[in-house]
This record gives sequence, C-alpha cells and structure tokens, in this order.
Amino acid sequence: MPPSPSAATATAPSVTAQLGAAVHQNGAQTTTGLLERLFSQLFHGLVYAQIWEDPVVDMTALELAPGEDIICIASGGCNAMSYLTARPGSLTAVDLSPAHVALLRLKLAAARVLSQEEFESFFAGADSAANLALYDSCIAPLLDRTSRRYWEGRAGLRRRISIFARGAYRFGLLGRFIGASHLVARLGGVDFAPLLRARTLGAQRDYFDRELAPLFEKPAVQWLARRRAALFGLGIPPAQYDKLARDGGGDVLPVLRERLRKLVCDFPIDQNYFAWQAFARHYKQEGPRALPPYLDPAAFATVSRMATRVAALNRSMTDVLAARAAASLDAYVLLDAQDWMTDDQLGALWQEITRTARPGARVIFRTGGADDILPGRVAPALLDRWRYDAPASRAGFAADRSAIYGGFHLYRFEG
Repeated sequence: MPPSPSAATATAPSVTAQLGAAVHQNGAQTTTGLLERLFSQLFHGLVYAQIWEDPVVDMTALELAPGEDIICIASGGCNAMSYLTARPGSLTAVDLSPAHVALLRLKLAAARVLSQEEFESFFAGADSAANLALYDSCIAPLLDRTSRRYWEGRAGLRRRISIFARGAYRFGLLGRFIGASHLVARLGGVDFAPLLRARTLGAQRDYFDRELAPLFEKPAVQWLARRRAALFGLGIPPAQYDKLARDGGGDVLPVLRERLRKLVCDFPIDQNYFAWQAFARHYKQEGPRALPPYLDPAAFATVSRMATRVAALNRSMTDVLAARAAASLDAYVLLDAQDWMTDDQLGALWQEITRTARPGARVIFRTGGADDILPGRVAPALLDRWRYDAPASRAGFAADRSAIYGGFHLYRFEG
C-alpha cells in the first residue's frame, strides 16, 4: 500500500541537504565544486516539464503486471503517470526537487477531477487560458498546501500555474535550454520545419547530414558544448558531464552528435513525441498524435482510476526505502540518478533496494555513459543477488526514443 496521505504531502526538512549530498562531490573552493553548487541551486526549481526517459521502454523492460508495487523517481511525472496504465497496486514517486513533486501532484489531481478532453488540453496542449480556470475551480481544491503554494506562488509577475496558459513545455530549465538551442540553430541558418514534415527515415537522415551535423563543426558550438555549465539545461551535473566526455575519448562533442543523430534518424518523426518537443517545442498537433502513454485518450479512464494509488514524496529514494517493509516492492525505476552518486551512496541505495525487493523484482536505470556503473562500486555481496539482463538492456537502449542517454540497464532479483 502507498504511504498515508499525510506522508504523501509532507516535505522533508532535509531535502536541501539531501540534494547537496547527491550533487556535491567536490569542495566548494574548486571550480567543479562551485559548478556542482550552482547546479543544485538550479535543481530546486522546475527542470523538466516533461521527463526525458521513454516510459514505453520502461514498461516493456519491467514487464509490469497488474497489482505490482512500484517505486520510481518522479522527474516531470510523465513516467509515473504512464505506469498507471499498467494498473499497479501502488506507485511511490520520489524526487529531491520540490517543483517536480508539485508537478506530479498537479497531474494526479487533474486526472482525478477533469474530463479526458480537459486533461488533454491541460497537459498535451498546455497553452490555453481556460486551463487556469480549470486549475482554480477544479484542481486547486484537491491539492495539498505545499503544492498549492508552489503553483500559486509568483515567478516574476505571474503565478507559476500560468505556464499552462503559455506553453508549459517552453518553461523549466530544459525548456529554456531547448529555446536557447533553437536560437543557436537559427543563427546557424537551420530551419527545423522540413524535419517535422519528413515522411521517411531516409529523409530524416538526409536532413541530419545536411543541416545538423555541420553545426558541430562551428567554433561557437564547440566552445559552448565544452563548457560543463552549458549542459545544466539538460539536467547534466558536472560528474555526469565528465562521464559523457570519457565516452567521447575526452571530448563531449562526438557523444552529443551521436545522441542527436539517434533522436533525429532512428525513429519516425511523427511517432516520436520527444523529437517534437525538441524541434517544435510542443506535441504534434495535426494528424495522428504522438503523446506520452498517460495522455492517450484511450488510457484516460485507467489513469484517472489509478491516480489515487500514487504517493508523491519530496524525499530521497534511499530514505523512503529505509522506511518500507522488507520484500514489499516489485519494480524500481532509478532514471539516471546513480550517475550522480558516490560509492557510499550507491551502496546505501542498493542495500535498501535488495532488502525491500520481492522475489523476481526488477530494477531499471539509465546512464550518461554506455557502461553499467555498478560492478566494482556496489559490494558483490549485494550485487551477486541480482542478475544483469544484457539482451533486455540492449533492446531497451535501442528502443528509447528520447535518445539522450548512453546506456539502459535492467537487473532482476534472484535473492
């Protein structure tokens, strides 16, 4: 069962310290340490209005069965909401960003009270003044005090909730990074419209070779990409940036080029909502719509019914797991959080994962680099109780339409 409502609405007083512990791996007097502290400050606000991990890949790898108990990192909440289509017994979503927890709670409340058309307008369109009236009259009364304070607080001259009248996916750290990337592309003479009109993978590949690949040869782009702070907008802290650079032989540019190539070339553009957010800054609005699973109209009744089974917590996953009973979970979704962790933090997390795992439990995570980061860092006494599923990991990586990571990894508990 999910934690009680009082637990679900509490904000842990040590979240700021926990976020610092997750990111700060170097002293404040060093350049890297200063960048880490800047990143953690930025992460207190909204980073991802949409999560950038493919939930279809997640659900395929996890083979979720109805009634199973899941824990995940919330991020923008698209993953947690999409997992509801599998009809879990409970779903616990945690995040150290108060903004991400507020966003997931907003989605959960909206799913409970809005019609399917209203819900789609709010989160697929996310750009109508009518959404503000829906918030005030229908959604806000269902929200806890902390979430209401966030959405009704001011960001400049407007309430934060107003982003859903102005194109929500243009906001947050990632949304603004994508906007800045569009500016760089325009300055380089690149127009994304032909890509969005492409009807074949061959046309998409021709577009990449002709329009996008040459950008990586421009000195200004090379200079920007080699600044670690330049990728904060992608949610990449200094430690993860360094892993990316190692995969590129010490240079991050080849890695970024390959990730962009995969996004543009490996999946039909009209079926890839990540590509639409990257190149149009909104979801596809005409013809068959590519949307996250939770926004599929056919899934709405299930998502609405399952929304009461979710606990959204502003706490670290290790702390939440430590409070759970042994053998109480079936599936764990760690996103890329382990890339940020020290060996001690990894060990503590996997100690609790192993303690709380039921027989047959599964863990998935992504890495900025290509390699699995656990061997040699998590004690063999723990890791030997899990089996790495290499074929499923390769398949998950190949199928991930977001194309932002270097590796996808699946472990199965063998107890």
